[in-house]
Amino acid sequence: MALQRRLLVGLGTASSLLLLYLLCLNLESPLNVAPLRNLQVLVSHVQSQTHSFSDSAEVSFSSTKPEPSPELQEETQSTVSTSTAKSTTIKPTTAATTTEATEATEATEATKATKATKATKATEATEATEATKATAPGATEPPFIGDVYFSEEVPPLTDCPQSVRSRVPHSDFRGRFKPDVPVLQWSRHLSPDQYQRLKQYPGAHGWGGLSYQTLEDTLSVLDSPLSGRLLDDWSKRSNVSRCIRCAVVGNGGILKNSKKGHEIDQHHYVFRTNGAVIKGFESDVGSRTTHYTFSTNTLRNSLRSYSRAGYSAPPQSQETRYVFLPDHDRDYLLMKAAATGSRVATGPESNVDPAQFFGSDMLKEKLKMYHPDFIRYLRNRFLRSKTLTTKYKNIYRPSTGAVMLLAALHSCDQVSAYGFMTPDYMKYSDHYFDKTFHAVGFFINHDLRMEMSLWQQLHQAGLIHLYMHQDQDQNQV
Repeated sequence: MALQRRLLVGLGTASSLLLLYLLCLNLESPLNVAPLRNLQVLVSHVQSQTHSFSDSAEVSFSSTKPEPSPELQEETQSTVSTSTAKSTTIKPTTAATTTEATEATEATEATKATKATKATKATEATEATEATKATAPGATEPPFIGDVYFSEEVPPLTDCPQSVRSRVPHSDFRGRFKPDVPVLQWSRHLSPDQYQRLKQYPGAHGWGGLSYQTLEDTLSVLDSPLSGRLLDDWSKRSNVSRCIRCAVVGNGGILKNSKKGHEIDQHHYVFRTNGAVIKGFESDVGSRTTHYTFSTNTLRNSLRSYSRAGYSAPPQSQETRYVFLPDHDRDYLLMKAAATGSRVATGPESNVDPAQFFGSDMLKEKLKMYHPDFIRYLRNRFLRSKTLTTKYKNIYRPSTGAVMLLAALHSCDQVSAYGFMTPDYMKYSDHYFDKTFHAVGFFINHDLRMEMSLWQQLHQAGLIHLYMHQDQDQNQV
């Protein structure tokens, strides 16, 4: 009996050593499931063999889980289910526990992704809201477009039954026109709020680059409501007409030998721009000028380029108004000097006497300045060129002649346009006063072809009458 007991104890000891050996093998390779399964089978077999001997010693296979090595710790924790502090029994890794761990990880990542997506959407929504505020009403428009403008109600000067204003609602242009955008700016339009709004737009389209003090100094001289009216003397004219008729005269070569001078002068108002050479060309272009549109830059360039053609100064007469197109602070500085009878204080025209341009009897009532909202409105609604999608977008604007013609369209009852580009422009020299033929030049800061197309559309819609050479040929037949 004693011998049998010794044999059983020896067998139990050998089994225990074998189990410990297999356990060590499993710990060295934690991803291997088979040894643990074999270990369970062997444990069950030994327990069943030794359980019948009530007087034999119990063999326990419960033990404290050993810590894995540092380099395997992260991998082990992700694949082996760890026991709690109260129970440290090692459990075999199965497909179920691996799946649970994977699903838990995926659920965590999904939660993180959802939170990130919500945060991204919230940010995008906030940015979209800000963009809408900046560019309303077109939420997808870039900020520099700024299709929001100062608004003021200006009653019409006449009750003309065939006015542009009455025709627009029945034309394809009804969605483009905003008759409440001010054509001109004056002291009433300047305020800290308006300055903050307009300083984000550069060049002619806003007050970008201008100090508040410069604006205040300049616009303070435009202190009368008449400063904000293009046709400021209509009520003083001895007119019996119910309709205000305006002739807008460009400098295109199509006017050469046109014999349109008398017809042009018969209009109530006559608009001209830049190198408006009149002397010697009266039969073709007329002699009167009620409104002269320019920027300081275009004026100086015209004086340099067209002096040989006889251009030495802008037209000067008692009825002439000088309408600045403000491209730069130079225009505000020249305006202030002209209105106060002083020399230009600073800038490229420093110490220049405005009298050489406008005459010595200049009155501030004759000075006017386009509102930057009006110029930006013309660009956005009428001449939205593809150039705005390029790196040249900040220097693009409607040409000076285009601003002048569209200003007349927003102020007069009936508009006739002469000397503007037509589809057969290649037949004519660039200017009517050219002594030799010069082809029309195209530059990136204007889209002259787009302007030409716009004049055709306005003519076909009955909103302007555009002089085209074939009209003369038809009249002669």
